[in-house]
Amino acid sequence: MRRSRLSLFLAAFAVALGGLVAVPGSAGAANLLVNPGFDAGSTAGWECAGGAAAVASPVRSGAGALAVTASAADTGQCSQTVSVRPNTTYAVEAWVRGNPVYLGVTGGPSTWAGSADYTRLALSFTTGASQTSAQLYLHGWYGGGTYYADDVSLDGPGGGTPGAPTAPTAPKLGAVTSTSIGLSWTAPAGTVTGYRVYEDGTLRTTVTGTSATLTGLSPCTTHSYTVAAYNAAGESSRSATVSESTGGCTNAGLPKHALIGYLHASFANGSGYVRMADVPDAWDIIDLAFGEPTTPTSGDIRFNRCPAAECAGVESDADFIAAIRAKQAQGKKVLISIGGEKGQVQLTTTAARDAFVSSVSAIIDKYGLDGLDVDFEGHSLSLNAGDTDFRNPTTPVVVNLISALKTLKARYGSGFVLTMAPETFFVQVGYQFYGGSSAGDQRTGAYLPVINALRDSLTVLHVQDYNSGPVMGLDNQYHTMGGADFHIAMTDMLKAGFTVAGGAFFLGLRDDQIALGVPATGNAGNGYTAPADVQTALTCLTKGTGCGGYTLRGGTVPGLRGLMTWSINWDHFSGWAFQNAHAPFLDTLP
Repeated sequence: MRRSRLSLFLAAFAVALGGLVAVPGSAGAANLLVNPGFDAGSTAGWECAGGAAAVASPVRSGAGALAVTASAADTGQCSQTVSVRPNTTYAVEAWVRGNPVYLGVTGGPSTWAGSADYTRLALSFTTGASQTSAQLYLHGWYGGGTYYADDVSLDGPGGGTPGAPTAPTAPKLGAVTSTSIGLSWTAPAGTVTGYRVYEDGTLRTTVTGTSATLTGLSPCTTHSYTVAAYNAAGESSRSATVSESTGGCTNAGLPKHALIGYLHASFANGSGYVRMADVPDAWDIIDLAFGEPTTPTSGDIRFNRCPAAECAGVESDADFIAAIRAKQAQGKKVLISIGGEKGQVQLTTTAARDAFVSSVSAIIDKYGLDGLDVDFEGHSLSLNAGDTDFRNPTTPVVVNLISALKTLKARYGSGFVLTMAPETFFVQVGYQFYGGSSAGDQRTGAYLPVINALRDSLTVLHVQDYNSGPVMGLDNQYHTMGGADFHIAMTDMLKAGFTVAGGAFFLGLRDDQIALGVPATGNAGNGYTAPADVQTALTCLTKGTGCGGYTLRGGTVPGLRGLMTWSINWDHFSGWAFQNAHAPFLDTLP
């Protein structure tokens, strides 16, 4: 969260993007792309945005080249998916000219250039342990004009077995209980003997039809699924991955759709002080901002309430605690939020980890709080070079934070409310760039190992859909903050899950663990979204209607936990416009 409107996101994003020009590995067996030079006189073999065409001039070689004009509404993307082999390095190359054009591999590296003459772009990537397909893409920038591409190659050994069927479609989710998940899919072309269903990367069952129900699962657990078809010749590539969670989760005592807000309890920033007793009943989770460390690496967190000289009307500790008890008696949850814009927390040692646990526990106990919100920003989380697998992190600040949060959860039990408020840079940007494996900013995606390790303990993840640069969604288009489209795309990534740059798949979260964050007013942060657009996004996500041109990859999120805002104080400053618009609307959702 920001005490001011300044953000370093755009600069950091530019560093991450600009620093990812990779050197290709050795050439493999063949160019796996169909129509790689567009010499067929068409875009056959490619999936392109409207207006893409093969042109006879300007070309680098052969009879054709790709020309696409990026409109204000899209980036003019062309992509092609090919079969690949697991644990194999591939080289990618394209020659481009004109307005800025980006070359990349979905879930992997990318690079870009803008030039009056044809310029070579090149990169390499290594497939994951179970990866059998890869998508190469080219695109421009919103409203950026026309770009050209020619002589595109994705060089390496092809996947699949001659005579084997093609891959089925991504499974569709069916009935879900606390111990089972239903799946169905569409039969591929060719002769099919049966289907193998993989759960979390391991063969779970074999069926002859196009559906399966996976039983014997533990309640409140999340799993990923892919399906492969097979016949006497061999097995197809696996389908795209989907993820789903079983039911039976412990009720955190929250309403199905909650209103969540931050209360400036330790500082003033022009929005005015709001006493705890004066927070309206509409707010279901109240995050006290902020607990901050004595030094960045000490782990010693202090919560100093705002002094009267700075916050006119501030109540006594006794009245503050009494007001917290009154809120809790109404079923509200009051948490201490750690970090914020100025509170850099770097648990570089186990001693800092232990100090964090001890000092945060002291704050929770003193005020009788319901839990903890993790709002690490800036340089609190960063991945060391070589830390490339979010499932098995090695960077001390990440490993120690995970350990500390697990200790706190164990200390306070199942009723402990744990929430997180990362910026998109630390979560969704991990789809394109992952810090430990990137040549750019090593903070990209750095929250992912923390979220993944705590997913069974996490109450709500409310990513800040503001103070953000453009972010690529699962449609491989860039989305810009401030409209319904951004919230839909960013939230869909949390529900569907996504392949993190470097190869591993980040499982989607349960509906009840997902909320989206927006500024209460234009004064509160960059990316303010008008109430009508916020509600359009919520309607799309929960009901599947009004989504514009976006297709939900993770399906609807009817149990979406709700809406977070920075902040209660800024909403008070604007006459409670945010609360008055959204609290009643949340009650109308399914």
